[in-house]
Formats: sequence, structure tokens, C-alpha cells
Amino acid sequence: MEVLEEKEEEEQTEGEELKALEISDNLQDVEMKVSVEQVCVPSDVPDFDWSSIDTSQLPSSYKTNSPKEKKLLHIADHFLQQYTHLCPDRKLLFLHPVNECGVEKFVSTTVRPTLLPYTELYHWDGCASFVSDYLTMEPLKSPITPPSSLYSPTTILKYQKGNCFDFSVLLCSMLIGAGYDAYCVHGYATHEICSLDETLKLCPLLRKPQERQVPKEGMKKKSNKYRVKPPPDLQSKFELQQEAKKAAETEAAQKNKEREEEKVTEVEKPKRDPLYGLRVHAWVLVLSGKREVPETFFINPFTGNSHSTMDEHFLGIESVWNHRNYWVNMQDCWNGCKDLVFDLGDAIRWEIMLSRSNKPLQLLSDAEEEKELSDRDTDDMEKEEEDMSFDMPPSWVAPIQISPREFETRCSQGRKVILYKKAKLEKWAPYLNGNGLVKRLTVYADLDCAEVVEVREWFKNREDMLDMREVNKQTQLTTEYFSPGHLLGLKAHTYTSLEPETEHTMEFYNEARVDGLQKRVENDNEMTEYFVGRDDFLHVRHMEFGKSGKKIHLASTRTDINSRPIVQIKECFHRNLEKPADEDVAERIFLITEETIHLTYHLKDKYITASKKDFFKAADRDRKGNEIIMTPEMCITYQAGSSEKDKKLLHLYKALQQLTEEEKQLKQQVRQSEAEVLNILKIRENEETAVKLTVSIYNTERNEKRRQQFEVMKNTMEDELLGQEEQDLDYLAPFLIQIGHRKKMTKGQALRVRDDCLTDLKHRLIDKANIIQARFEKAVEELQKKDQWFQENHNQLSAEEEDDFLTCCSEIAFRIHILALRLNREKQTAPQKYLSLEEKLRKDPRLAEYLGHA
Repeated sequence: MEVLEEKEEEEQTEGEELKALEISDNLQDVEMKVSVEQVCVPSDVPDFDWSSIDTSQLPSSYKTNSPKEKKLLHIADHFLQQYTHLCPDRKLLFLHPVNECGVEKFVSTTVRPTLLPYTELYHWDGCASFVSDYLTMEPLKSPITPPSSLYSPTTILKYQKGNCFDFSVLLCSMLIGAGYDAYCVHGYATHEICSLDETLKLCPLLRKPQERQVPKEGMKKKSNKYRVKPPPDLQSKFELQQEAKKAAETEAAQKNKEREEEKVTEVEKPKRDPLYGLRVHAWVLVLSGKREVPETFFINPFTGNSHSTMDEHFLGIESVWNHRNYWVNMQDCWNGCKDLVFDLGDAIRWEIMLSRSNKPLQLLSDAEEEKELSDRDTDDMEKEEEDMSFDMPPSWVAPIQISPREFETRCSQGRKVILYKKAKLEKWAPYLNGNGLVKRLTVYADLDCAEVVEVREWFKNREDMLDMREVNKQTQLTTEYFSPGHLLGLKAHTYTSLEPETEHTMEFYNEARVDGLQKRVENDNEMTEYFVGRDDFLHVRHMEFGKSGKKIHLASTRTDINSRPIVQIKECFHRNLEKPADEDVAERIFLITEETIHLTYHLKDKYITASKKDFFKAADRDRKGNEIIMTPEMCITYQAGSSEKDKKLLHLYKALQQLTEEEKQLKQQVRQSEAEVLNILKIRENEETAVKLTVSIYNTERNEKRRQQFEVMKNTMEDELLGQEEQDLDYLAPFLIQIGHRKKMTKGQALRVRDDCLTDLKHRLIDKANIIQARFEKAVEELQKKDQWFQENHNQLSAEEEDDFLTCCSEIAFRIHILALRLNREKQTAPQKYLSLEEKLRKDPRLAEYLGHA
């Protein structure tokens, strides 16, 4: 029996081995097919030949390995041997691929932490966005095996192309330089992630913010018989039933909508991937802790988007590394990355290659800690070898540098297109388009992207401060958003046409306006203005217009001679607490055509009706020609809380006069508002016709005006220097003329030239001192005369003449002081100038032969 059982077991094992061989053969066939398919896939962009790149100018660290790097490669080989022996079923690790020079380099030394001098790159989202925009994605040659080479980030930046491993190494280098705890990840992902296929994903710009879910109460409060009896519920049961009925209908409609969406999602669901779980991908892991990162997350370098570690698109992890160490994942990935624990200090879950790690161990409980220590005591004895106390050598990669022009240009050739589900996103470099367009999102109604529903455009560096434009292609409704600083304080403008007297909604930065206008809504027969922070507490003004006559357009203008007649003006005011409620107007309506004014006051406390006054304007004179001042019938008053009527016609007459004057002012303000709307429309039309872009004065490459000014200033300075050199005449020329400009002089002639030159300087210094002395004496004499005149006439002088005298004396005294200083300075510097010229003559090459020993 035992023999039979052994034979059956042998047959079973042989059968399992045959099945495993068949599976492996099938997997190899799939690999071959996929590799052939990858090579034969047509592409609009020709494949880049990496073998043709120039490596002659690269540093020596790219072409050779230092002794420490060689030792590291030896340690890596030894580690790989142990790993393949202990884990024969797992795939080979990505440890030391070759670089662009064909030299094997350990992956950790390819990471070069760098902090670039751009504010946007100080944060992870800015770094990720830059890498995804700047580089062009290249698929792996074989989708189920890692690449055989890993080029330096500097080479990848130079050619702006790379696979997922190149993307990840560059992004990880920038994140570590910015202070994040970032790691490159070698793992597995879905086909959509690996191939950068986002045609089944919703564009991030179209995603709505997630609604916060309020946690339900787990336990109800215990009832207490000694409690205050609650007040009776006075709600209508019928209303509650109606609300419940509406809620049920809404819920049913929501469920139907969800079912339809599920059906559509089922139809749009991608086809089954035969290589699901086998596709190799590289991304970046950012651990919590540093830079106040609250939670560990992934970054897909192809898109620059962040993902949760529970994301189902990431199917497993083989290893992670940074510039300090390399860790192998020892956890089971049957459920993707959802159950993985990213405590790299846990030696059970993560096998570290170099024992010296800067990652602290996770805090464990006392029992677990004792077990952990007991298990590691034996392991530590075995691991105390020379190679395990090895520090990671510095990176062999040259410093990563990105010029301001490259950082600004971003996308390859300045343009990038991303296709999403029913949407297309286009990106451009700043200043590439003449209208300042940098991003455009086109939303479609179908998956084939045939029918356009909406277009959103983003702008930069516009002189008119236009920031964004939304156009609904179905209704032709356009909404423009402006940054602060527009000439007219515009914040947003919604319209279907820029023609006047059509539907327009204009929002303003009310802080930049004197009148506090925040919003203006206009159509062909109405205009409503909304105000904020006014001293008169006005917050709404509504105007109604009648039908205007035939419009006559003036030449080169958009104003009309026959403007719309004003039918009604309505104003609403906030409560002014400094006035009694029955004296504080809440609403006033001017019926222009009916010549009536309605006033409604604010509600008083504990009242349900407000006080009102209605004024009826009458003609100035009756039929007999008598002047009409005020009659009781011209004002109807309702005073809330009082049955007495106000019979003082004088107060009502003054109030009517004031309201009539305010009505005239309001008409002028309405006309000004109409004129402002026309002016805004005209300016917007001109701004769109001739778009102007602003350039910073520090951007010397694009600021043509500043560059021309600099070149003109530079040429002017050069001309001035050249002219100054030409103007520097020979100081011996007047004296050499006397001896006939001889090239060879005798000693007597040289002594004569020297004596004449020194004598001339001496006379000039004396003459200058005499001139200063004469001016000094003249000023002193003038001051004395002024003083003598004042002593003789001071009793007859007015105050104004005395002030003039004092001012004149002060000026003369100041002049005397300056002349005295100049005279003293001349006396002190004259001997120095004389000795300096004597030394210069002695060293002059024309006289040095004769005066050197004189």
C-alpha cells in the first residue's frame, strides 16, 4: 500500500510539474507575442534611437566605476544570489542596469537629490506636473520585464524622453531634494496605467469635490424617565408625508440614474487584459512624516497624479529604493497593494540590502518587541559581515539643471495633448500662442469625441488680465474670468454676444470700485446692480426700460442717440441701526412713467407689517394757473402700530422734493451705468481684436523693449568712453611745439620742457588761488555793506523787508563759507599737485632718459 501511495504521489507531482511547464511555455509564448506586437505597433512619432546619442561629452563618472561602486555591485550580486536561492519563484530584481555609456550602475546611485530654484518645484504636485509635462512617454520594450538600461536623469532631461523607470528616477530625485521621503517603486500595474491610456478616465478638471459623509450615530441615547417633557411637535403631518414622498421620488430617480450609469460603465469597461498582473511599471512612493505629509501615497509619473496606496490599479510591488538603500518587498500581493504595510524598518515585511538604514523601526508592543529581538539576535550574528556595514556611494549623475527657458517651455515642442473620457486636454508653453492660451479643455457628448459640448480655455500673461474662458457650444453662452488688475475692475463676464442691449452678466472686484458695485445683470429691457459695503446701505438697484425708438448709430461709436426710456427704478437697502425702523427705508420704487414713488420701511421689532408711504407727483399748476404746492391726496401714509395720520404737509413736501431730486440723480446714474456697459463692451472687443501680452522686466529674452534700451545704453557708454580716450590730449604737446616736436631730444631741451611745464602749473595754481581770494574778499565786502545799510535803516524797514535782508545775508554768509573752504583746500593740495606732476615728468618715457638722474 505504501508503495502504491508513493507511486500515486510521484504521478501527481509529475502531473503538477507538467502543468507548470505548460503554463510557463504559454507565458513565454505570450511574452513573445506581446514583444512582437510592441515592435510592430505603428506610431505617428518615430521611435528615438538611444544608441545614437553622443556620450563623448559626459563626465568620467558615467563611463567608469569607482572602487566603492565596484564593491557595491559585488554586494548586489551576492544579495541577488541569496534572493534567488531563497525565493526561486519570484522574478529577478532590478538592481544594476547599464547606463547610457554601457556601464553597470546600481539603481540607488542613479538617484540624484536636487532642489531646483523654482518655487513651483518646492512641492510634490509641482514636481510631478513638471515631469509629466516635460518628458515624452516611451513604452517598455517588453511589458512584462524591466528594462535592461537605466539612463541618468540629466540625459533624460536633455532628450525629453523616457520610460516609466526614467520618469520615476527623475521625479524621485526632485522630491528628495525638496525634502520628501520619496522612493522609486518597481512593481506591477494595469494596462491603463502602464500605457498612459486615460481615454476611459474622467478628466481631473471635470471631477466634482467629494461630499463629506457625516458619520451616523452608533448608539442612541438612553431614555430617562426623570427628564423634562419635550414640547409637542407642531409640524404638519401632511407636509411631512409630502416631503417623504418627494424624497422617495428623488431617491428612485437617483437609483435609476445610477443603474443607467452602471450600464454605460459596463459597456465602456475595458477589455480583459491577458497580461493582467504581469505588466511591469515604475512609480514613486511618498511616505508620511516629512514635509508634513499626513498619509502615504503613490505618484504616477506619467500623469503626475497622486493615488492612494489602496488604488486597485497598482497590483503589486517587487522592490523600492532611494539614494540611500534598497528594499525588497516580502509581503504577499494577492490583493494588490491594499494590504501592504510601508514600514521599511520592518525586516520581516521588507528585506533591506545594506544593513545601515536611516529608516527607524516601527514601534511595536512589548511582546512583539521581545519576539523581534530574539529572532534578530541570531540573524545579526550572521549578518555581521564586511559587506553589510557598507555605506551607499554618492551618485554618479551630474547635477540636475533646468534653465528658466526649459522650465517655462515645459512640453516637448511647446505643446501636449491628453485624451480623457469624452474630453481632450491641450497644453501649450507660455507665449507660444499670440493670445496667451496655455490650456484648453474640450468636452464632448460622445465617446467618439465628435460633438463638442463645452470648451474651457486658460490664459496667462494677458494685459487684459483674462484668466479663463468657458464657452457652452450648445447655448453659445460665454463666461470669462479675470484676475485682479483689469482696467475696469472686471472679475467675470457672461454673455452670448458683445452687442449692446443683449444679455450680459458682469461681476466686478468691488474693493477696486468707489461705488462698491459687485455685479451687474442686463438684458434688453432690464438692468440689476448689486452693491457691497456702501455707506448708504444700498445693496440692490433694479431698472426697467421701455422699448426704444429707431436706433441711430453714430460714426465710429457704439452709443445711440435714442436711448431706452426708463420706466422704473427700484432700490433696496440694508438695515441702518442708527435710525428707527419706521424711518429707515428698506425699499423705494420710482415709477417714472406713472410719476409715483413708493417707500417701504424696515420692520419694527414684534411687528409683521412695515410702514409705507406713496407719493403722487402732480402738475406744478392747476387749470386756472394757480401754483400747486402740496395736498393731502398727494401722499398716502401707513404707519405700523399707530392709527394717527401725519398731517404736517410741510415735512411731506420736503420729503417729496428730496425724492424728486434723488430721482433726477438716479436717472443720471442709470445713464452712466448704460454708458459704462457700452464702454466695457467696446474695450473688450478691442482687447480681443488686438491681444497684448505682458512681459516681466526681468525676462530679458522676451522683453524686446528692455533689451533695446539696454543695448542703446551700452552703445552710448562705449561711445562716451571712446570719445573720452580721444579727448585725452598729450599734456606735453604745448611745450613740445616750442622745440619742433622732435622725436629725439637733447638733455637741455628735456630740461627746458620740464621747467616750462612746472612753471605753467605753478602759474595756474597761483591764478586759481588769487581768483578764489578775490571772490572771497568781494563777498566779505558785500556782507559788510549790507550790514552797514541795515544799521542805518532798520527802524524804517517793514517785516517783509527784514526777512529779505536776513535771507540775503544768509546766502552771502554761505557763499563766504564755501569760498573759504575752497581756498584752504587749494593751499593744501597745490604742493601735492606740483610734486605729482614732477614725478610724472620724471617717469615720462620721452624725458626719463634725461631726468632719471636729475
